[in-house]
Amino acid sequence: MNELEKMYAGMGIESYVYEYGEAVLQKLSERFRKIDEIAEYNQMKVIKAMQEAQVSEACLLGTTGYGYNDIGRDTLEAVYAGIFHTEDALVRPQITCGTHALALALMSNVRPGDEILSPVGKPYDTLEEVIGIRPSRGSLAEYGVTYRQVDLLEDGSFDYDRIRESINERTHLVTIQRSKGYQTRPTLSVNRIGELIAFIKSIKPDIICMVDNCYGEFVETIEPTDVGADMVVGSLIKNPGGGLAPIGGYIAGTRECVENAAFRLTSPGLGKEVGASLGILKDFYQGLFLAPTVTACALKGAIFAANLYEPLGFGVVPDSTESRHDIIQAITFGKPEGVIAFCKGIQAAAPVDSFVTPEPWDMPGYDAKVIMAAGAFVSGSSIELSADGPIKPPYAVYFQGGLTWQHAKFGILMSLQSVLNSGLVEKEALKL
Repeated sequence: MNELEKMYAGMGIESYVYEYGEAVLQKLSERFRKIDEIAEYNQMKVIKAMQEAQVSEACLLGTTGYGYNDIGRDTLEAVYAGIFHTEDALVRPQITCGTHALALALMSNVRPGDEILSPVGKPYDTLEEVIGIRPSRGSLAEYGVTYRQVDLLEDGSFDYDRIRESINERTHLVTIQRSKGYQTRPTLSVNRIGELIAFIKSIKPDIICMVDNCYGEFVETIEPTDVGADMVVGSLIKNPGGGLAPIGGYIAGTRECVENAAFRLTSPGLGKEVGASLGILKDFYQGLFLAPTVTACALKGAIFAANLYEPLGFGVVPDSTESRHDIIQAITFGKPEGVIAFCKGIQAAAPVDSFVTPEPWDMPGYDAKVIMAAGAFVSGSSIELSADGPIKPPYAVYFQGGLTWQHAKFGILMSLQSVLNSGLVEKEALKL
């Protein structure tokens, strides 16, 4: 047993689990090399955008009160517009989370009588109450905005015929969720999103195409706004925050869409002119600078998890060989005990709150109990090592994050150790 293996053993990883993980890793060197190439390209893209926006030391300071003439805030929004190749961007700590960013983008760009279309099936659970799929106070449905949905076909492809039939004179905005959410459908590549947008625009050119970009930023060398999206929306405690942003969200897109969102976020007549940055701009800038590398580490962790669990007979989406378009790895256990054991292992590997035990609970915005494991420096940050899932069929867990590849590796091995300790997998199965 070498010194590294001894360290893992001291942290609770049995030798047979460690050796199984090392055997899996031997097959992944070429895939990891390609991930590093994408990270290098995106790192250059971020630096280029920062240099073109002339980020200065003064930009790292903050404002209070109204936040008028906040050079750091305004420059950061120019950097985001540069990275996403858009006319404008809204990047604010006042946007509290990804769901808030998406609700803001939707509610500011539709009006009573308009219809929203999702051509990729059901949106993420928390958006159901925003739209009004599940009745909720203040939903878009209460304001006379209707919703229509076209499910993906069984093979994960777009149902173009039904999409064409669903677009009508009231269809004003199309929402496209890039990642799978709490589903086991494929994540959409940027190129596939571009094909879908082109089809929709060929039917009705003035439709606003919005992409929920959560978990997808910097996984590829292009983003949805490079292939026709009018807006991309995301959270800063996911990929673009690089693990440093303590809060925040972004909307990047056409000037009109972004201005509409700004007026909704603050007030009609005020828009982007107000909104103090409160001294956290340095974390926003530095987190964005680190984001391509951090995303690459998380992506390696997701691929490692798929290759670790697939040979054990568990369904994994994406599978062990598929191309990757977000950082989320779904693993289907088929029983709640598997989801819970996995999350307990991830929590036990955390640098913060490793000693606590995650339990399913009635989390706001969901229709079933949800278990979440995230011993993070930023509460709820899912670019940090984390796992979660609803306690309902098919009993799948969703793993994501890892600020470093080494921590992601440890967390995944610890999850497997927990699953083994729970009796859901026999030790003899760990033979490749």
